[in-house]
Amino acid sequence: MRILKYAAAATLLATAPLAAAQQISIATGGTGGTYYPYGGGLAELIGNHIEGAEAVAEVTGASVENMGLVWRGDSDLALALADTVYQAYNGTGDFEGRQLENIRALASIYPNAVQIVTLAGSGIESLSDLEGKTVSVGAPGSGTEVNAQTLLEANGITYDDIDARRLNFNETADAIRDGDIDAGFWSVGPPTSSIMNLATTRDIQLVGLTDEEIAKAKAAEPVFAAYKLRAGLYEGMDEAVQSVGIPNVLVVSSEMDEELAYEITKVLFEYTDELIAIHPAANDTTVEFSVESTPIAFHPGALRYYEEVGAEIADNQRP
Repeated sequence: MRILKYAAAATLLATAPLAAAQQISIATGGTGGTYYPYGGGLAELIGNHIEGAEAVAEVTGASVENMGLVWRGDSDLALALADTVYQAYNGTGDFEGRQLENIRALASIYPNAVQIVTLAGSGIESLSDLEGKTVSVGAPGSGTEVNAQTLLEANGITYDDIDARRLNFNETADAIRDGDIDAGFWSVGPPTSSIMNLATTRDIQLVGLTDEEIAKAKAAEPVFAAYKLRAGLYEGMDEAVQSVGIPNVLVVSSEMDEELAYEITKVLFEYTDELIAIHPAANDTTVEFSVESTPIAFHPGALRYYEEVGAEIADNQRP
């Protein structure tokens, strides 16, 4: 009988399921932008290179929504624009009176470019030409809308001056293609699939910013920086276009386990080539860009990695 009991116990051990892998959710954005493919690539890295962990990229309304998801613990990681992250961390702007004190950064991963797209021949040649037009300013709660509103208002244009539509990237591209709107804003790592697809079916034009418009935007939002969209970025784009860029930040809760935060940061920078194969925006995913661009405190696990590789950390980047 004792032998039978041991045999039964051995059988149970042999057939018992392995411990479930740790599930990590990554809040990204719409499928037509860069966040979703980049987040999917990061999820692959985590699953392939961090033992006992699995990750999945989730479609969301992007930056502003993502801050709330991490703050509430509904997502473990999130991608968001630096201005949105800065406002959430400090309780300013869209987060006036509701500071999200538990937000921490793992890294700044690449810069977004504000891209204003219209059809060739639309008559929209400058930012001021948007007045009186129907314009998509991005999905509700997205970093694109935050950037669009800041850029417009810094240059004397309010929502009262345009017919503002809040559409995601794919909806914006479709509406421009179909003539339902005159122009649209994207704040995303270039090139982005929704603009690329639009450019294959319609002749598009990107609206450039003047030096004065960029200076006013930077005065209104210090995390803006001049950024040049290169010629040939999209089909039919024969000349470079001047715009503004803003870093994208990978954020987590301060409550994330320090070892896990360290491992994710390490994987991000040591397997970047795998991310580049998924999206070219990852060419800017470097330790140097991260420590130069991150506007809030790093998570202690991320700090441990940066210190290991000899990166210089600013005082405001320490908790």
